[in-house]
Amino acid sequence: MRQTLTSDVRVTKDSGYTIPWHQRRKTRQTIQALIVYALLLPGAIIFLFPLVWMLSTAVKPENQIFLFPPKWIPEPILWSNFWDGWNKFLPFNLFLRNTLIITVNNIFGNLVSSCLAAYGFARLRARGKNIFFMLVLGTMLLPNEVTIIPQYVLFSLLKWNDSWLPLMVPPWFGWPFFIFLLRQFFMNIPHELDEAARLDGASSWRILWNIILPLSKPAIASVVIFAFIGNWNNFLAPLIYIRSLDRQVLAVGLNMFRGQYGQTNFGYMMAVALLVLMPVLIVFFVGQRVFIQGIATSGLKG
Repeated sequence: MRQTLTSDVRVTKDSGYTIPWHQRRKTRQTIQALIVYALLLPGAIIFLFPLVWMLSTAVKPENQIFLFPPKWIPEPILWSNFWDGWNKFLPFNLFLRNTLIITVNNIFGNLVSSCLAAYGFARLRARGKNIFFMLVLGTMLLPNEVTIIPQYVLFSLLKWNDSWLPLMVPPWFGWPFFIFLLRQFFMNIPHELDEAARLDGASSWRILWNIILPLSKPAIASVVIFAFIGNWNNFLAPLIYIRSLDRQVLAVGLNMFRGQYGQTNFGYMMAVALLVLMPVLIVFFVGQRVFIQGIATSGLKG
């Protein structure tokens, strides 16, 4: 069987059939996509299983929660579990207000402090800045468990226990991972923009505000998403430093819900957990495009 290849078609002389090259390419891409989805679909189902179980449990009567085999669609469906779990046992409205205040403060603190440090490491000339940057990265290697006791002693000496200060002040002094992420992104921006701005008389502050930050929206969005999720779900630090119920946050409040007033009602607990989870899902899905772009482009240059 003899074949001749032209610029746009492949001709098979024995059969007389003409196959356009773009059709062959489209077929190959379709097969590759099917293989990828066939591999990803089982993993997606496995990861979605706990969320589906949580949603099913949140609307179940208590006597149907641990049935085997599981009853995925309860009878009846108790939507009232969301209202009762949120309002009847613990002041979750107060916990929500406290969590929002701490989270918003920490997002702004992380942005301001990390952007300034990253700009200095990426764009300014200073003797020994690479050594200091390595020291900053070195702090990422320390487990949190190593620093808990020294931090607790320090905040106790400052009389900050049972307040929000241990949670809200440290973010204004930078976070190593955010500094690294932003620094890598800032280094990808052409330095010619800085030089042109300095010829026009712009200061370093103006270059940062008018050139670097507007071009770094994907990286900034990544920092916002990471900071929001980390502070919204923060459990250990509030558990250690906050003792008063009226200053507590959602993550600790949800843990306090377990075992309150005798046996735990898992229907109420799963309902409240879903309500706490919803803002995290919304923030991620709204910002996932810029989030992925910021993560993918931050490591192109070192």
